[in-house]
Amino acid sequence: MTQHTLQAQQLHAGYEQKIILNDVSLSIPQNKISIIIGANGCGKSTLLKTMARLIKPANGEVVLDGKSIHQMPPKQLAKTLGLLPQSPVVPEGITVVDLVGRGRFPHQKLFGSWSKKDYEAVAEALEMMNITEFADRNIDELSGGQRQRVWIAMALAQQTDILFLDEPTTYLDITYQVEILDLLTDLNKKYGTTIVMVLHDINLSARYADYLFTMKRGQLIAEGAPKDIVTSALIKETFQLECSVINDPVSDTPLILPIGRHHAK
Repeated sequence: MTQHTLQAQQLHAGYEQKIILNDVSLSIPQNKISIIIGANGCGKSTLLKTMARLIKPANGEVVLDGKSIHQMPPKQLAKTLGLLPQSPVVPEGITVVDLVGRGRFPHQKLFGSWSKKDYEAVAEALEMMNITEFADRNIDELSGGQRQRVWIAMALAQQTDILFLDEPTTYLDITYQVEILDLLTDLNKKYGTTIVMVLHDINLSARYADYLFTMKRGQLIAEGAPKDIVTSALIKETFQLECSVINDPVSDTPLILPIGRHHAK
């Protein structure tokens, strides 16, 4: 796995005339799992999309290996950086293997036939996500958890060193959430893939992240290993939530216990 440096430098970005990110600078840890957390509307997805070149910043830049990503040809960038957006649209009538195969696009020449490496990459992605048995089935026939594994397999088939995922566990029950996060951890450990995710679940974020980025109102307010930064004060500042933070007896990571109005002493 190639080492890459990826940085956001004084980013100001948003949609149309509305600026959501306000002077965000950060460096993504190499070969680690980083998770971005924060309340709804704080700019998590906007940051991810800006760093993946789906949104052009109003000011600042995203720099990959010392070069602005906006100066890189799209296919060149797609060979290094992959993105699984939130709620992707499934093409009608497509099979699992055909959708996963679309991840090979950055590696193929115009009108070029599939190479042995293309077939091997798709087969490996299907196997990693445990969906080989579904290869010839129509996407419409699959459950939500199975579909999500197919989308991740498509991103894996792209064989990028950096992978962005925007809320990959949304709408999945807890069993599928843990399964997806375990599979992504396998990917990180086996290949050293740098993974950056947006997640809503604070406890799963603290359990699976090597590094956390915490956002509030378009700004980065804390970053670091979960054990170093997750406190009741940070959760109160970020989510306006009273809580206690204890040690998770399963994972030895911070565990947030929310305190609602009916349980406060």
